[in-house]
Amino acid sequence: MGSPDVIIAGAGIIGISLALELRTRGADVLVLDRAQPGSEASSAAAGMLAASDPETPVALRRLALESARLFPEFVSSIESASGISTDFRRPGTIAVGEHLGEVENHRTLSAEELKHMEPALAVREGKAFFVSEDSIDPALLMKAALQAAAQAGIEIRGGVNVLKLQSSSGNVEVLTRSERFAAKAAVNCCGAWAGAPVKPRKGQMLYLAPERSRLLQHVVRTPEVYVVPRSSGQILVGATVEDTGFDKTVDSSTIRGLHGAAARYIPNLAAAPISDSWAGLRPGTPDDLPILGELEDERVFVASGHFRNGILLAPITARIMADLLLLGKSGNDISAFSPRRFTLTNAIQQ
Repeated sequence: MGSPDVIIAGAGIIGISLALELRTRGADVLVLDRAQPGSEASSAAAGMLAASDPETPVALRRLALESARLFPEFVSSIESASGISTDFRRPGTIAVGEHLGEVENHRTLSAEELKHMEPALAVREGKAFFVSEDSIDPALLMKAALQAAAQAGIEIRGGVNVLKLQSSSGNVEVLTRSERFAAKAAVNCCGAWAGAPVKPRKGQMLYLAPERSRLLQHVVRTPEVYVVPRSSGQILVGATVEDTGFDKTVDSSTIRGLHGAAARYIPNLAAAPISDSWAGLRPGTPDDLPILGELEDERVFVASGHFRNGILLAPITARIMADLLLLGKSGNDISAFSPRRFTLTNAIQQ
């Protein structure tokens, strides 16, 4: 194609979801990524669609709930286009020891209900709640989204270091280390690499392979750890929040600590071998809210800073940003997420 309508810098779930939404609306899209598309935080996430997490900032809760409502249709579209299952699961979450008074979609569980729902779960103190939330395997979602994008004719280039997005003579220039690209608009979806004030916040996690299949059906969320079952039988345990820059080193003592915390709530996991462990870099902001909107450079946009909620917020972010790009306005109130609350540049972190 010639000059695309939109260039997206960043091929994580936010960038690819936006590319799919724009393509559905008829736009030509080019996606550029510094690494292998989908290889960073999106694939490394836990996949809890925790719209009712009490740690979610109040200003974000309405948007999170709206995105959770959109998620079944979002997944169905991607799975249909790609032919790849994403392990989208809907049994719900059991939250232990959390204060959920202001959170929607939850109810207190009696000891009998808890034993019936999750016999392997040992709650020694505090209340347990059932929360109507879903989960997904982010690695499978990312694989499916990339395949859906390929099926839609979206060009995605990996190994391209985008340095800057800037307005130029009514268009936008995207500067890389070796090339210049032109488009009608460009969007910074580079996650932890989006540039200040976005910064990486490391999360370490692991997979356990318990001997007993179907040991756990629900996501279990506690103040110390969260535990996410997959249909494969593996169980994900996470996750830390660390400010260590772009370091993705996995620390064995941290992994053992997470394993031990999970076993305190699910004793059967104590003997389960660790099948994998890794670290991802979440894009954090000073107020833990995403950055969505247009920069001072006309037609240069940013969609980053989703912190723990990148997977959950992908459908609503795609809709909001596509509206801004193609219609010039959003039907959602995104004033709390405006780039103008920070001093932002159009440079991208390398």
